Amino acid sequence: MELTDNILAFKSFYALTLAIIVLFIGKALNFRFTVLQDFNIPEPVVGGLLFSIFFAIIHFSLGISVEFDLAARDIMLVYFFTTIGLNSNVMDLVKGGKPLLVLLLATIFYMILQNIIGISVASIFGLEPIIGLLGGTVSLIGGHGTAIAWAPTFVEKYGIHNAMEIGIACATFGLIFASLMGGPIASYLIKKHDLKPEGHEVQDVGLAYDEKDSKIDYMGFLHAILGIHFSVMIGMIFNETLEEMGLKLPLFVTCLFAGILISSIVTPYASKKIKWLDWYQRKTALALIADISLGIFLAMSLMSMQLWVIVDLAGPIITMIIAQFVVAASVALFIIYKIMGRNYDAAVICSGFGGISLGSTATAMANMTAVTQRYGTSHLAFVIVPLVCAFFIDLVNVVLIQSTLAYFSA
Repeated sequence: MELTDNILAFKSFYALTLAIIVLFIGKALNFRFTVLQDFNIPEPVVGGLLFSIFFAIIHFSLGISVEFDLAARDIMLVYFFTTIGLNSNVMDLVKGGKPLLVLLLATIFYMILQNIIGISVASIFGLEPIIGLLGGTVSLIGGHGTAIAWAPTFVEKYGIHNAMEIGIACATFGLIFASLMGGPIASYLIKKHDLKPEGHEVQDVGLAYDEKDSKIDYMGFLHAILGIHFSVMIGMIFNETLEEMGLKLPLFVTCLFAGILISSIVTPYASKKIKWLDWYQRKTALALIADISLGIFLAMSLMSMQLWVIVDLAGPIITMIIAQFVVAASVALFIIYKIMGRNYDAAVICSGFGGISLGSTATAMANMTAVTQRYGTSHLAFVIVPLVCAFFIDLVNVVLIQSTLAYFSA
């Protein structure tokens, strides 16, 4: 840690260590206050929000800003999605074909609606209507990365000089609301309709609350680590090849696909030939590694939020986010749940939609993890949700943002 010019900087090792502490505190608070469990609020969200508020208090009281080296966070994201790929296979994609298409079309419809809401709220506050796009898919569906990437365009072409601050503020509030929305929606649907999971498969992420005694030996854990690293190497090759062809995708997306390919081609053959390896333990180890990596990623993302940056913009932005929250929750409850089948998988997908609509891919996965650890696994949700929000939606969002900007420029 270094304190220079009133900036307290945490290097990567310290940031990672603090994230683990944040996870433990979130775990303790969830254990202490059962209402957090009842509403399926993810543990890293609880701890991360608490620490981000604490750092904001330090900033306002002592004038010291806290910053983190987040290199480890990005590695955790790659780890997480690679484990999801390794726990899936091509047949899962075939099975998820129709539900994936339905969810994608519904999400595209919602994206158009999200931009309309953002533009409308901005107009009500007397702001430039185009600012509403920053409170729409640029920062909410897109997240911090998309907001940062598009901010220079709003500054240079449209004269929105605080576009970066507005985009980051909307993305930050969206992440908070998304983390708090998905779990309660799924819990409400599951209890109201008495929904149950169809099978009793190993969790995609973590262990169920009633399965904490599951055993994993060092070979099962090492086997899982080897599979992850091999998949990441293949994913990096895919990523570089696609980039040379002009298609730039996040690394975690190509690693997800690499994991699916390895699980579909190598695993079935190897599991028959290598009898001395316990493949069930490998699958369980992958679920635990997924839980750890997702928890650390989300803890680091939330604890590093600089809430003091968005105070001056709080009024119109909070109004915009609340309006987006109400609409997103309504779409999940009255549209997504119905078109996805009115069953347990649909309820879990609704919790993931909460993350897609206002937060990020990781938030969607954290919401679904909290739900499935409490009520049971939903493998279909963990296959189609990341494909929709980590791959297809990013491509659609680029077209939607460009076409909307072109409309206002005409």
